[in-house]
Amino acid sequence: MRKPLLTLTAAAAAAVALASPAAAAPSGDTIVTFTVSTANLDISVPPAINLGAVFAGNSITGELGNVTVTDSRSALAATWTATVTSTAFTTGGGSAEETILPNLVEYWSGPALATTGTGVFVPGQPTQAGAVTLNVPRTAFSKTSGSGNNSATWAPDIRITVPASAVGGTYSGVITHSVA
Repeated sequence: MRKPLLTLTAAAAAAVALASPAAAAPSGDTIVTFTVSTANLDISVPPAINLGAVFAGNSITGELGNVTVTDSRSALAATWTATVTSTAFTTGGGSAEETILPNLVEYWSGPALATTGTGVFVPGQPTQAGAVTLNVPRTAFSKTSGSGNNSATWAPDIRITVPASAVGGTYSGVITHSVA
């Protein structure tokens, strides 16, 4: 009768071996964290340009130089709009004959010279045919979608129509680009 007892014990041992998984190796978890740094939304423009000379009653056109928006906010929705406006251009004492109003200053952004990052970059006025006057703030360039850091560079042009009544002199004004 001993034989059935041995068979039962061997069968029980086999069942226990199948029911118990192999012992797991010791382990430990390490939580890893880091920070993606953020910075600002910035714009850089040339400090000054000289368009040259023009006679009263004519227009003068020239490139402003490269304008660059750098978005280092690392935002989920990294969109922005760059705007542009102009002051009056004056000489001497700034009398009516010594002033060229912003409605006589036209601007067009042209296409992007370079972009980085993801999303859609949109020039405000891709060609001269779309030129706008700068008597009110105008969209110069925008980014309408995408995330993370990005940048865009363009080289806008301006055209200033000098009234026939303008007096001689060196006229100065300020073209302001801003981004938000």
